[in-house]
Amino acid sequence: MSQKILKSIQNIPATFIGNNANLAIDAIAIDSRSLQNGPQTLFFALVGANNDAHQYIKDLIATGVQNFVVTHIPEECEGKANFFVVENTLTALQQFAANYRSLFDFPIIGLTGSNGKTIVKEWLNFLLSPDYNIIRSPKSYNSQIGVPLSIIAINEQHNLGIFEAGISTHSEMEKLQKIIKPTIGILTNIGSAHDEGFISLENKIREKITLFDDSEVVIYQKNEMVDAIIFPKTNVFTWSFDSQEADVFVYNAAIKNDSSTIQYRYKGDSFELIIPFQDKASVENAISCLMVLLYFKYDEKTIQNRMELLYPVEMRLKVKNGINNCSIIDDSYSSDFQSLKIALDFLESQKQYKKKTVILSDIFQSGLSNDELYAKVSQLIISNKIDRVIGIGETISAFEKKFANCITYKNTAEFISKFDDLNFANETILIKGARTFQFEEIVSLLEEKTHETVLEINLNAISHNLNFFKSKLKPNVKIMVMVKAFGYGNGGFEIAKLLEHHKVDYLGVAFADEGISLKSAGIHLPIMVLNPETTSFSAIIQHQLEPEIYSLKGLHAFLKIAEQKNLNHFPIHIKLDTGMHRLGFENNTIDDLIATLKGNQTVKVKSILSHMATSDDLEFKDFALSQIDLFEKLSSKLMSELQIKPLRHILNTSGISNYPDSQYDMARLGIGLYGVSNDAEEQKQLENVGTLKSVISQIRSIAAGESVGYGRRFIAEKPTKIATIPIGYADGISRAWGNGLGFVTIKKSKASIVGSICMDMLMVDVTDIECAEGDQVIIFGESPTVNYMAQKLNTIPYEILTSISQRVKRVFYRE
Repeated sequence: MSQKILKSIQNIPATFIGNNANLAIDAIAIDSRSLQNGPQTLFFALVGANNDAHQYIKDLIATGVQNFVVTHIPEECEGKANFFVVENTLTALQQFAANYRSLFDFPIIGLTGSNGKTIVKEWLNFLLSPDYNIIRSPKSYNSQIGVPLSIIAINEQHNLGIFEAGISTHSEMEKLQKIIKPTIGILTNIGSAHDEGFISLENKIREKITLFDDSEVVIYQKNEMVDAIIFPKTNVFTWSFDSQEADVFVYNAAIKNDSSTIQYRYKGDSFELIIPFQDKASVENAISCLMVLLYFKYDEKTIQNRMELLYPVEMRLKVKNGINNCSIIDDSYSSDFQSLKIALDFLESQKQYKKKTVILSDIFQSGLSNDELYAKVSQLIISNKIDRVIGIGETISAFEKKFANCITYKNTAEFISKFDDLNFANETILIKGARTFQFEEIVSLLEEKTHETVLEINLNAISHNLNFFKSKLKPNVKIMVMVKAFGYGNGGFEIAKLLEHHKVDYLGVAFADEGISLKSAGIHLPIMVLNPETTSFSAIIQHQLEPEIYSLKGLHAFLKIAEQKNLNHFPIHIKLDTGMHRLGFENNTIDDLIATLKGNQTVKVKSILSHMATSDDLEFKDFALSQIDLFEKLSSKLMSELQIKPLRHILNTSGISNYPDSQYDMARLGIGLYGVSNDAEEQKQLENVGTLKSVISQIRSIAAGESVGYGRRFIAEKPTKIATIPIGYADGISRAWGNGLGFVTIKKSKASIVGSICMDMLMVDVTDIECAEGDQVIIFGESPTVNYMAQKLNTIPYEILTSISQRVKRVFYRE
């Protein structure tokens, strides 16, 4: 592989400046935080809207990385490594991947569409893997960066590729087409996702089918618009529910006994196919897979035997609370080398405990010999500093000696029989296994048992929202992110760990115990305590937190303790009251503040801040500007009189958007991180972070005149079907949300809440919804949104989020 990498890098326009032209490269990297980076890594220093990887090159060299693709060589790094200097590092990465792809000659399936790409990819991998050694995109790596990284994983033993390509605006697909060069194209469902990036549906289709410019065949559901747009000489293989002119005509798709029977005609003959799904999307995705099997000339029996074994695709890495103070990372449905690398990086970014354990099954479809594969896996385990490996499977058991502190079992049943002897406690555990090993049984054993209501936190969405607001900041402006109130109800440590991974500058908490909890859990970022009580000052000092000081009384109390402990330049943050009139030094106390601090060596003013009262309401723009003017006046006076240059910050989330000229040295991001904005246009740019889910506990039918709940506040006017959901006001759902005001979502349909919300339950009307006990219920998320709930309840989204009880299990995941 290294020779192909060298050949690929040599064919991109670059100037080589380095110490050693005889490069030994066997891995490509873009993430400076990965523990997998080493001497044989080629690191592409990508430059984003709010992050420039060139700033991490010095640290990477210190860890042993020697080869870099850069736009410039940092002055302090000159002569210390090998550099390929290019105009644009992302373009260079894409050119490199295209060069690398050209060195292989075997069928490549390329998928694009609005929905279903990842599911079709995973199902095709399952259906074709008995006959091919397949390389596929890990997870949903379908972006301008993800596609090149996926392609670079090809090796000499692969003989079929399956790659997905996703775009959000025009001109992006042309770049991905040059990288993937699919020989077989699949266009999945065309929906409304990312419509905002295109001028019309026709424009979106034109952009997407650019992927198939050089394909020998394109598979899609027959569609007049696609038919009209697709290049006339393109060989197409179509299917349809409506048109008998399609190559495959699906004339019936009936639901029966938790499955769907698909009847279709192909080449004049009729066939029947059963899949274990009922929903329309799964039927359409299964038909896309059927089309590939037909194109590959599989016989009817093989098609049926394999497709009836299709399974739900879990596309997310989940973080869950485990037994005995453990943290569980659930990746229990896939086991391939590329996704293992991704999972190990995720483990490092989310580890809650220093001790790290990996439970790993046999790895399939690596394209490598077992000797080479498990040597590489061993190196990954060493690089990621894993403390314990538990291998499950015949093959990994044979290579047990390649891993330090390793125990192996022939199968999952043997592991479960020995479970009580393994003493899982105070550790972060990655569970990663191929589906056939049924590792969900291991997850069930290790997971902390709680009730069926969960708040799912999308870590990808948090990253997206963080980057959205960082893109609004000037390059030199730092960012503090608020994780107070248990991360606005979403979870403290896990979000703090992700923010640390993203290298934010500061975290903000309300009280000392929140900061102590984060520091005790291993968070190293500086943490500012916004509302410190004088009784907590000693603990703040002990745990290296940084207090906000907002009064002379508090300052004198802190200085007294600091002097007793012989502190020197301990960081503090001075809060000014510029009109909020909540906390802070006012104009008439500034002189006393200066007199107290002048010449004092025990503390150091790390920042000066204030809080805006109306940054979210432009009706009060004049007042907001008066606050900014007063902040400028008072902070300048402090800096001049004390001869200091601390950070200054006054903007919160809405201030970042509405007052961009007042960013000063740092801005504080709060509710916006969690996907909430009071600006309708800005809200469209943010991604939903938290989805509160439960299940239907019981369904009953009541007659007209019968009532539901306490006080008989709902009386049925007609025969009504009622579902009971195990969540109530003790979980944080306002009682005011009941009695017909609020709703939940079941099977994508609104179910009105009837009667009073109880402490632990609420009831909904499901008369017109086909549902069953055990079906999933969305309490809030995409619908209803917390903004909608807040509006109807005459409150603010903060209250909705922070009210969710600690007894509701938080599940963190990454797509």
